[in-house]
Amino acid sequence: MTHVADGAGDRDRIQSIERGFAVLLAFDADRPRPTSSDVAAATGLSRPAVRRILLTLEHLGYVEQAHGHWRLTPRVLSVGQRYTATHSIVDAARPYLTQLAEQTDESASLTVLDGTDAVYVARVPVRRIMQVDVSPGTRVPATATAMGRVLLAWAEEPTIARVLAAGPPACTPRTVTDPKALRGILREVQTRGWALAVGELDPDLMAVAVPVRDHTGTVVAALASATSVGRCSPERLVETVLPHVLATAERLSRSLGRPSGSRFGATRDGFY
Repeated sequence: MTHVADGAGDRDRIQSIERGFAVLLAFDADRPRPTSSDVAAATGLSRPAVRRILLTLEHLGYVEQAHGHWRLTPRVLSVGQRYTATHSIVDAARPYLTQLAEQTDESASLTVLDGTDAVYVARVPVRRIMQVDVSPGTRVPATATAMGRVLLAWAEEPTIARVLAAGPPACTPRTVTDPKALRGILREVQTRGWALAVGELDPDLMAVAVPVRDHTGTVVAALASATSVGRCSPERLVETVLPHVLATAERLSRSLGRPSGSRFGATRDGFY
């Protein structure tokens, strides 16, 4: 069920906006063309409230209806485009991702942390490897992925505690979900400066990821290279691909203003 704030607490929140976004987020792969009743069930809102919100969104051009069913319109893509337009790191990263993919012959991705998820903001796929349905905006559990663990390793303690308290999902039998074990992994990631995840998000997928820092030294994204477990061993991925990922992240970070000469993983922040 899509979470809707109950309106209690912070008086500065506008409940109608929260409900509007809840309705938009009710459209997903399981509900691409829901009825008003479907949306009401997914959000916990009343059917009259859902109807008013949908009609408003229809007036604004974000949804349309036909034969009692609703669907999103291409206009919703403009919201994501505005994120790209207002976050220089996405534009800055594209040539580096392309170069990394060419050097390694593996897919290259850039992700940021949002809630308990790592969200792809840019990706350069490689056709030769297995097809993974990933595009900008795709969300994956941070705790089950190399890039998510990088982002968490340098996050503030309240963020880490909130993600672990949410109950890390078991995506595969190999997924580490124990909060204590995950904290140990995050400490290791921060100490060595990179993360490796094998078969934890998908049985056939493994990835290595490193942090990207801005001019203040803050970790603002994770850069990752992913491949199939049938194509490469974890040891070979670390030996042959990781150096390229580290070098690419360093160049990207310098383009964002990070001073040269500082080593990734050396800065102690997060829960340390």
